[in-house]
Amino acid sequence: MKKGILLVIISILVSGLTAFGIVKTVNPAENGVQVAYSPDAKMVRTVNLSMSDYPDFTYAAEHAVDAVVYVQVKMKSQERQYYIDPFFRFFFGDEGQQPRENVREGSGSGVIIRSDGYIVTNNHVVANATEVTVTLNNNKTYDATVVGTDPATDVALIKIDEKDLPVLQFADSDKLRLGEWVLAIGSPLGAELRSTITAGIVSAKGRSMPNYNGEFKIESFIQTDAAVNPGNSGGALVTKTGELVGINTAIVSTTGSYTGYSFAVPSNIVKKVVSDLIDFGSVKRATLGVTMLPLDEKTAKDMKLSSLDGALIHEVLPGSAAQKAGIKEGDVLVAVDSTPIKSPSGVQEKVNSFYPGDSATLTVIRDGKEHKLKVTFQEGNDEVGSVEEDGTVMFYGAKLAPADKGVEIVDAGNGRLAKAGGVDGFIILYVNDQKVSKPQDVIDIAKKSKRSIFIEGVTASGHPGYFGFGKDD
Repeated sequence: MKKGILLVIISILVSGLTAFGIVKTVNPAENGVQVAYSPDAKMVRTVNLSMSDYPDFTYAAEHAVDAVVYVQVKMKSQERQYYIDPFFRFFFGDEGQQPRENVREGSGSGVIIRSDGYIVTNNHVVANATEVTVTLNNNKTYDATVVGTDPATDVALIKIDEKDLPVLQFADSDKLRLGEWVLAIGSPLGAELRSTITAGIVSAKGRSMPNYNGEFKIESFIQTDAAVNPGNSGGALVTKTGELVGINTAIVSTTGSYTGYSFAVPSNIVKKVVSDLIDFGSVKRATLGVTMLPLDEKTAKDMKLSSLDGALIHEVLPGSAAQKAGIKEGDVLVAVDSTPIKSPSGVQEKVNSFYPGDSATLTVIRDGKEHKLKVTFQEGNDEVGSVEEDGTVMFYGAKLAPADKGVEIVDAGNGRLAKAGGVDGFIILYVNDQKVSKPQDVIDIAKKSKRSIFIEGVTASGHPGYFGFGKDD
């Protein structure tokens, strides 16, 4: 009996030591892989933590952090300043004023997407910037140029003169799942907290936010609970495999600081925008030509729909791609190609992935029956002639509005007109030597021009000014 008890004890000890030996020989390797060996040096198991459900973010964080940069900007503005007692203005008028240049500074984040120096950030980070500098994670600083911007998606592309830079590869944001772990990397609250990494989960997809200023926006945000603060704008939202799935853009807060809700532009939208900016200098945007409403319970019941997923077609614009495809008011759009549509923002996101001239199959519900319609997308006309919700008219990236005498450049934007010298507040009086009194005059004259557009007028300070540009610049 004593021998039997002794054998049992020895057996337990051997089993314990064997298990201990296996655990002790689990060695971390590169790329998040762990390999376990038995005491006889035979491999037992390989575990890739970045591909498992175990929330280990070391590989993703270490892989991504060097591709996220700190962006600093300077913006110059002028204001009138009295250089004599303001009382004497009654006698001397505006001669008693002189312009004073103010310099404002701002900051944000960016993500290196090409090893030759292309960096994606937010439009609101670099809009109207006169100087842009970029600091890498290794503390090297470079001057940057703005390649292009797209206010509709709040995406901008800048470039530094450097090679062999670390980059982040784009993930497919359509495959992102609710509850999936993600990392937010950026520089919240300025330079002192550069390269900060926070973790959270995907809280929602296809989010949109209230648009208070009437600007055209394409919004289908990824919502997360990863902590993001001012300064994170333009930074990376990264999957646990270290791929770029979004560009952090905004927070919803009553205090101005993080309160649990942060939003990112999906990588599939970002990828197309930056590709267009590199290849064409502007975004080639496909349009469907409809206005949409979300489905409510009453509408879905009246239409005998089984769910609230889809976008209710409220209006079909004459001559649009939608009208030519046979879409009608009252249809419910439930899919674009093989992608299910849950809301109007989902339609925006999907259509924005196409180019003008591309075709797709739309699935709509009409009178309780499913119909497949083939559509060929048209080119968005947001550069010349389109009317915005605020009543301004687009003209080569700028917004025009009627003025007392002529046409005012309300917002010069970042397009061809701004690059040629157009600025906010400039009053256009003549286009190609022809007097103008409303935005449509400017557009009509420009369309008739075969080669170039020459604009004359006065600046916001009342000084004569002029500039010009080629139609094919």
